[in-house]
Amino acid sequence: MALRVLELFSGIGGWRFALGTRGEVLAAYDISPAANATYTLNHGTAPRARELATVPFAELTGVGADTWLMSPPCQPFCRMGAHRDLEDRRSRAFLRLVDLLREAPPRHLVLENVVGFPGSDAHALLTECLRGQGFRWTERQLCPSRFGLPNQRPRIFIVASRGSLRTPEPPDLDAGTVGNFLDAVEDPALYLDEDTLARHGPGLDLVRSEDHRTACFIGGYGRRLVGSGSFLRTPRGTRRFSAAEVARLLGLPSGFRFPEDVPAEARYKLLGNSLSIPVAAWALSHLDG
Repeated sequence: MALRVLELFSGIGGWRFALGTRGEVLAAYDISPAANATYTLNHGTAPRARELATVPFAELTGVGADTWLMSPPCQPFCRMGAHRDLEDRRSRAFLRLVDLLREAPPRHLVLENVVGFPGSDAHALLTECLRGQGFRWTERQLCPSRFGLPNQRPRIFIVASRGSLRTPEPPDLDAGTVGNFLDAVEDPALYLDEDTLARHGPGLDLVRSEDHRTACFIGGYGRRLVGSGSFLRTPRGTRRFSAAEVARLLGLPSGFRFPEDVPAEARYKLLGNSLSIPVAAWALSHLDG
């Protein structure tokens, strides 16, 4: 049976890419204009530009979905944030969805977040609710480096169902080299100048095309240097990865693209807030339809 999906915090549509032919997205929600424009360009349908914390329950249940796919904002739980957990204003939508989960639970729920999510009050609230509604669930910490991508992006996946759950084993594929994911023609504007390298060079995560790993690219990659992701060393110098290269390292399909008017910094932010497609697809393989 095909999954009937409600895609929450939809971003650029990473969950929809991961879903593939396993089901249909009946509705998606996100408040970012750049994310929604990118989603529309790539998927042909527009998300609903609504703040989930204020959407009436009747609207969400009226979609007719049996599966919720979501990547709630990670800032309340990430290592570089303030760790305000449920007190963070960005958790309001998550709290609203937990309330709906108590009143009208779907058949399936799949959530992706940072490794700081387990142990949080939000995690405790969600698992308590899942237990109370008769869900079975599994939690896995997974990294794209096991899925054929030279990228270190460990994330927690919670796969819950009121039906049965499959128990697939994650793959352990050769990640290949970084060079396989680079643009055929590089952009000279991506190179760092000598002054920037002198100030920040010792703190940068540097890789070469023959390496088999890159660091996690965060949403601030276009603005920040240290701790934001890897930088590529070439015979010419040191440069940022392009947004297209980061997209490939996330496993986005070759036809993925951004609207022309979305600036570079916004593209990095959208990619940093997205998810690794092969890992998300594997998480969905737990569901029995």
